[in-house]
Amino acid sequence: MSMSNKEIAEFLLDAELQRKDVVRITSDKVPNLTVEEAYSIQEELVNLKLEQGHSIVGPKMGLTSRAKMKQMNVEEPIFGYIFDNMVVSEGSQISLADFIHPKVEAEVAFILGKDIEGPGVSGAQVLAATEYVCSALEIIDSRYENFNFTLPDVIADNASSSKVVFGNKVRKPEELELDLVGTVLSINGEIKDLGAGAAVLGHPANSVAMLANMLHRKGEKLKAGQVILTGGITGAVPLSYGDHVTAKIDGLGEVSFSVGE
Repeated sequence: MSMSNKEIAEFLLDAELQRKDVVRITSDKVPNLTVEEAYSIQEELVNLKLEQGHSIVGPKMGLTSRAKMKQMNVEEPIFGYIFDNMVVSEGSQISLADFIHPKVEAEVAFILGKDIEGPGVSGAQVLAATEYVCSALEIIDSRYENFNFTLPDVIADNASSSKVVFGNKVRKPEELELDLVGTVLSINGEIKDLGAGAAVLGHPANSVAMLANMLHRKGEKLKAGQVILTGGITGAVPLSYGDHVTAKIDGLGEVSFSVGE
């Protein structure tokens, strides 16, 4: 018996709400799931969240490092959506019980001043349309057991989106060389990972440009006022109870949160 895209979306949303991991959908439910069909499932999942009264803060990019793309054997990154109920205020405490197996990575977020519509969008066009940038800590939490998934699985699961903490300091993008900004991710004062903005497709603006071009294929565009997560500058580090997490991005200050029960 085959499941509809909406039923698969409901299954994944249920796993998220119940905080129970599930076997990846390509192992038994839809073994031949394509990337295109996976985005259709993601669309159903997004619609279910909108029906529940949540609103979209903006899209996010995943698999933006060359290493991750190679590991997943892909030519381009993936995207998902961040909702208003995923935003955690800077410096606050999250509860480990709200997650399945969370990991954290440091990123730069772009706040758009103008719409950006593909095709053929360049990083320079993105910078011209960006009002501000800020630092961000993205908490990813795959609904699949052991973070074990294929590319279509993770797309269907809204690119493992879970929570995000935005830094309080905003800067104009032209005030920074975003490909060179050094980033330090620390937990309990211990450095866990380091990176520079160039880890994100050579420059974080290239990530937004690629997103605009990918959305164009679906007849969609990036909209003024959206906040876009450009992808991890650092790798994703598992979170544990008692962790105090800090990211320091050159020119964008620090962003932090802690992990309670």
